[in-house]
Order: sequence, then structure tokens, then C-alpha cells
Amino acid sequence: MIRKSFMIIDKTESVIQWPEKYNLCGVKVSATDYDETVSLILKAAKLRQSSVVSCHAVHAIISASLDNQLLDQVNSFELIVPDGQPVRWALNRLYQTNLSDRVYGPELTVRLSRKAAEEGVPIYLYGSSSDVIKLLCSTLISKFPGLQIAGAESPPFRPLTQDESESMVKRINDSEAGIVFVGLGCPKQDQFASEYKHRLKAVQVCVGAAFDFIAGTKEMAPSWMQQRGLEWLFRLSEEPRRLLRRYLVTNFRFIQKLLIQWGRQKILIIWMN
Repeated sequence: MIRKSFMIIDKTESVIQWPEKYNLCGVKVSATDYDETVSLILKAAKLRQSSVVSCHAVHAIISASLDNQLLDQVNSFELIVPDGQPVRWALNRLYQTNLSDRVYGPELTVRLSRKAAEEGVPIYLYGSSSDVIKLLCSTLISKFPGLQIAGAESPPFRPLTQDESESMVKRINDSEAGIVFVGLGCPKQDQFASEYKHRLKAVQVCVGAAFDFIAGTKEMAPSWMQQRGLEWLFRLSEEPRRLLRRYLVTNFRFIQKLLIQWGRQKILIIWMN
């Protein structure tokens, strides 16, 4: 069900102070929490400011660290939030950021949708399959009856043609959505967001598998596993063939890179003293 109206824009809040970022394996990750992230996204959305927010767990961090072009792209985003508990732990350990929780893509999507419904900010859903998109729309409207879904679409599983690209940009901009949730998976969603950052008059929020989780087509890990940073183990048990190599490689490289970074920090501290 697509709903459309207008939102009230306060031009006095045109300057947005994005939170400080810290280097994790070359990726500049924002030290932020749910409340700050939601507040900043809503401010930018009301102003229709072209911005990108991406949720980075370990896999996204390592994917960017191994691809210089992707690394440059994600480091140009306004927010890279610590989606995974290990990413939050690393920020706290290396930089004493004292973050009490991660900013998990599915939970961020729910919180943003709730606030968007309350404050009259239209949203747009882009990604996943057509079946998931339909379920996602009905689930969000059921949870938040006042939510304005200005548009929802599942793109083809191939690069867009130039005509398709131009049409997509026009559809999204004409919808007057302030927030575009992008659910294309890593790293495709970050590449998409980077390509269209200055063409879409909205905040793109890259939320990974959030569409499937909220729509109910995939099961989320139990809360006790999420809190202990074991979500990867649950997802591995659900999709072992697809995820085994990903988690074996990325988890090992994440630990390896963090140990090297931590060692360099310790050496620098000793040398300066």
C-alpha cells in the first residue's frame, strides 16, 4: 500500500553535525548509537539532503578494507554505523568510545520507520525480491499505520541500463521520499549508494538483510546470540554453503587486522612517551 503526503521542513536546521569517525581496518566508522543516528537521519531527510548511512558489520568492514575503490566510496558516506557487536567492541577497545550497543540494520529500520510515521517523513524501499518487498510494505504499515511508503521496488539482479537508471532516479525523487532504505546486500548496496549519492534527494540508508528479517522471510538470531556477537554463527547454521567461506575468511582477517592495528597503536604510544 503506497501512501503519499508532505512533510514540514525546518530550514533553520540545515547544518547537520555528523558524529566523529574512527579508523577500523581503514574504514572510518562512526561512534554513534540508535538515538543519535535516527535523529540525524530524520533531520537530513526533512531537508532532502543527499546523504548516505551504511550499517557495517565485520563482513562489510573487511570487504571495504580489501577493495580500494569500495573503501573510498564508503569513507565518503556521512555515517558508517557499527552494525555488529565485534565492530562496537573494537571501537570501544581501540578508541574508548564507550558505546553501550551496536546500531543493527533491522532494528534501525524499525526505529526509523516509527519516527518517520510520527513526523510525516515519507520513505522509499529499494531492494530484495518483489515478494519480500510486498511483505515488507504490509508489515511496516501494520506496525506503523501512519507510515507513508512513497514507493517500493525490487530492482533486476543485474546492472541497470542507462534508461533504467534515469527512470529509477526520477521515480525516487518525484516520490518526495526523505529516506530511501537500500537492501541490496554487501557490497552491492554501498556501491549503489555511492553511485547515486548526488543524484537522489534523500538519505540512503543501507540496511543489508533487514528487508528479509522484518518481512519474516528469514529468521533473526536469538537476542542472547546477538548480544554476544554470535549472530554470524546462527546465520551460518541457517545457510552453511553460502556463508561458510565468508565467515571463516572475514572473521579471521578482522581479528588479524585489529591485532596489527592495536599493536601499532601500542608502539606509537610507547614511542611518544
